[in-house]
This record gives sequence, C-alpha cells and structure tokens, in this order.
Amino acid sequence: MNAAFVRNRLRRFKAMQEPLAVERRIQTVAGALLRRDRRRLLARDVALAHCEAVLLSSGPSKSAGAVLYLHGGGYCCGDLTYACGFGSVIAAETGADTLCVAYRLAPEDPFPAAVEDALDGYRHLLAGYPAQRIALIGESAGGGLIYALCLRCKALGLPLPGGLVAISPWVDLTQSGPSYEENRDADPSMTRARLDRYAAVYAPDPADRLDPLCSPLFGDLSGLPESRVYVGGDEVMKSDAVGLCEKLRRDGSLARLTVGEGMWHGYVLYDLKECQADKRAVAAFIREVTR
Repeated sequence: MNAAFVRNRLRRFKAMQEPLAVERRIQTVAGALLRRDRRRLLARDVALAHCEAVLLSSGPSKSAGAVLYLHGGGYCCGDLTYACGFGSVIAAETGADTLCVAYRLAPEDPFPAAVEDALDGYRHLLAGYPAQRIALIGESAGGGLIYALCLRCKALGLPLPGGLVAISPWVDLTQSGPSYEENRDADPSMTRARLDRYAAVYAPDPADRLDPLCSPLFGDLSGLPESRVYVGGDEVMKSDAVGLCEKLRRDGSLARLTVGEGMWHGYVLYDLKECQADKRAVAAFIREVTR
C-alpha cells in the first residue's frame, strides 16, 4: 500500500459516525491487523487494580528499561487487543519490555479513570525498572494521557520517566487550535465533530476539559523529560502537537516536533514506506532511553 491509496480509503469513512460499540469493534480489528507475529514475543498478563494489561517482551530476560504504551481512541475506544497491536511493534522494534494498558473507557468510566489506570501501569513498571529507563509512548488520546500521567506523577512526587513519544497527541479537549478549521477539508480521517463527541463523553462537565489532567496543554509542563512529538501536516489536530511543543519549550522542557507533510492522524502507526523514517526515529529514541 502507498499513502495515496490509504488516504482515499480513509476519506470514505471520514463522515461516518458509528455508535461507540461499532467503533470499538472496528478498533479491535485494527489492533489485530497491526500486531506483529506473537511467536516472536513473550506475553505476560499483568493485573492492575481496575483494568487489563499485558507485558510484551522480545525474550525471556528482562530488558534494562521498559516502555509504557497508552493507546488512542478518544478515551472511548480501544481494548487490550488494540493496545497490543502497536505495542507489539514497539516491543519488536526496540527490544524493550512494553507494557500495554487497556485503561478504562468512557462513558462507563469517564475522566479521570484513564489517568488513574495509566498511573497504576507506571507504578507497576517503577517496581521493576529505573524511572530514567522508562519511556512513555502514546497516540491520539494516549498521546495526551502520557502528559497527564507526568503531571500526576509530579503532583505525587513520583520519579518521572526518561523520555516521551507522542504521536498525533490530543492535549486540548476544547479543540481551540487554528488547525481545526485550517485543515478541516485536508484531513482525510478526523473531524472536529468526532473529537467534540469524544470530549463530551469522556468529560461531561465542560469545566473538566480545562483541567490539565484532561487537557495537558493547559498545565505546567516544566521539568518533564525530553519529548519527541509527531503529527500529520494535514491533521485537524496539528495545533495540539504544535502548541504542546511550544508550551514544553516555554516551560523549559526539551521537545522536538516532526510534521509529516501530507500525512494524517496517527500516520506513524501505518506500515507505509512514507512513514518508515519516522517510525525508525521513534524506535531509535526509545532504545536510547531504555538501554
């Protein structure tokens, strides 16, 4: 497949608004398609307080560091099968033990349930790996959640991880950035209406959408580890990534932004030749942190 083919396929489904139950089934199938050959990886179930998780490893020996992967899905979609999809790619490409957390979803469990589940997953890793050798990675909602997790850790006095990778992060649940209008027609897959719907389900009280644990763009991002942020140039959510990097730098944290020209939401997850350089860069940074 090439980018033009995928773009055209995505555009066919852009305007569709399926019930959450249908969206969840679609995302599960997508996770199964992403998943690398399980025979190459060892999987161990991890019992967290309120949700399922799996630790994926490339061999029987524990790696020096680890990855916490938090999936996307608007805080409303994404199960363990989906989480282990891209999670298996991370584990296979980096050799690092990768914890995939199927955090609780809205509307059954609205904000801040996902933040608390992410914290449980991080604490599990802290029990076995040095904080400076733990990398956090997430896409879309998961890309925002890794920053909410860091803010929660700061408040609790927990050690912060060694590095952050955010792919098309959703860090402003008020959708206030200019790209929501500027890229409205160019984006082949995502719409502001869909994000407004997810935001209302995850945080029914509009005031909560201004809480930094819900929208990290509005938080104090000082003292955070180095961030690598990736976003498609045609995304309606481009402003989230740009604004996040600007805020990180203003607050004194290191951040590197990569804009995939002509690309769409979560493009790094797609196995396309146009995405391979950025996918290799993600893996190289994670290896740098976890080894």
